[in-house]
Amino acid sequence: MKMKFKLKGLDCANCAAELERRIKKLEGIESVSISFMTERMELEFDDTKKEEIIKNIKKTIKDEEPDVTIEEM
Repeated sequence: MKMKFKLKGLDCANCAAELERRIKKLEGIESVSISFMTERMELEFDDTKKEEIIKNIKKTIKDEEPDVTIEEM
């Protein structure tokens, strides 16, 4: 399954790259791409675990960048 999200409040390109690295390591994630310039994240993941994966992504973002908000597009 593919989804797109808006990430509001990203501070820098390095922050986006670190978030991308951490999210790639989560179980069920097939691919992730975060663009600092557009504040967008594109994901591809196992759709049988959608709720759990989204919850883990939100937790990872809050742990790494507490001021960033995430919205589904």
